[in-house]
Amino acid sequence: MGCSAARRGVRGGFHRCDRRQSAGRAGRNRPIYAAIGVSLDGHRDVLGLWAGTGGEGAKFWMSVLTDIRNRGTRDVFFLVCDGLKGLPEVVEHVWPATTVQTCVVHMIRNTFRLSGHQHLDALKHDLKPIYTAPTEAAALAALDDLTERWGKTYPAIIRLWTNAWQEIPFLDDDTEIRRVLFSTNVIESLNAAIGGP
Repeated sequence: MGCSAARRGVRGGFHRCDRRQSAGRAGRNRPIYAAIGVSLDGHRDVLGLWAGTGGEGAKFWMSVLTDIRNRGTRDVFFLVCDGLKGLPEVVEHVWPATTVQTCVVHMIRNTFRLSGHQHLDALKHDLKPIYTAPTEAAALAALDDLTERWGKTYPAIIRLWTNAWQEIPFLDDDTEIRRVLFSTNVIESLNAAIGGP
């Protein structure tokens, strides 16, 4: 976190937000990636903001994570991200013991983007047993129910959840921990505070 080598045990989160950046050509949209760390005692700190080009991959994320590590972050227990390509694969090289978590709120939003408006309420109802399940087995059973009910109508939704399943490990944790790992909303609050979308 920050530049202090004494701080350890961070829950980190990454989020992309598109911003207008005037460096170079005026009015050109470029993504700005924000990272926030939360220490074991609950202290939040902005770890940094990085401008991207929109096609970031492993090399970009390796430089970002190495930058954070070089400024003193020794351990990251959980890293919550919103489906940024290449990030989960690189995390294990910088902090091998880190658990990468996909933002469940973004999973739900992406589910709704893939569905028809007429089915939103029914999908909300059928998704909730997945992310509120008391155990992973119960969540898998709820995912099976979702597949049975919606698989033919929305195969892309089922693929979205099954492809991301390994990056939704919070189901193994107690409900108190789940609340912290559930989403990147703290970063979205930062984006709103600095004028983000």
